[in-house]
Amino acid sequence: MSAPLDPDMLLRAYTIGVFPMADARDAKSVYWVEPKSRAVLPLDGFHLSRSLAKTIRSDRFQTTANGAFGSVVALCAEAADNRPATWINDQIETAVAALHDHGHAHSIETWYNGELVGGLYGIALGRAFFGESMFSRATDASKIALAHLVARLRTGGYTLLDCQFMTGHLASLGAIEVSRADYIVSLDAALSAGGVDGREGDFLALGRVGSPEPSPAPSPDITTVSGPISGWLILQALTQTS
Repeated sequence: MSAPLDPDMLLRAYTIGVFPMADARDAKSVYWVEPKSRAVLPLDGFHLSRSLAKTIRSDRFQTTANGAFGSVVALCAEAADNRPATWINDQIETAVAALHDHGHAHSIETWYNGELVGGLYGIALGRAFFGESMFSRATDASKIALAHLVARLRTGGYTLLDCQFMTGHLASLGAIEVSRADYIVSLDAALSAGGVDGREGDFLALGRVGSPEPSPAPSPDITTVSGPISGWLILQALTQTS
């Protein structure tokens, strides 16, 4: 596929378990992928090590949501020592930017002394979040971003975090592999009627926790910046039981 990637078509693809990739950063086209095995991270199964919890609690790094979406995508698409080639081309970058403008694509940023050193981005639909890519330019920066994401999804009522392909990094943080059939069952449940109470996931709910007068959830076609989020709040969301 070499034509511009239509954002609406991209959303429809996610609803049936398919996502786009490119052969390289400068590729002129994309192809569609439906893995036989899918990596997912159970939202109650994030592996929070003592050392990672200590780092998060220290607030040495600051984390935000939707604070630098374009920069996160650009850095995810950038080659690095441990990733000489990436699958994000201009078509994908343009399409997810349009989804971000309409409230369907979100980013988590990890900052150190004002510098963006880690982050991730993905697509939100119903109570599913499709993690697309992450990057790290400092030790633990991507782990902290993922911990923030899991905390945000737990607080916002999500039921599925899709990680696409399994890696050792994701496995160390609690991701598991499921069959395509089992993934579709989880996906359908996360998308059908917005969940058991008829509501969609609220990606910005974590930012309203503890407010004296919580504001209503924003309109789904408005992307709002949230943060910085304290390490204490992230850890509380990760460890609280339902």
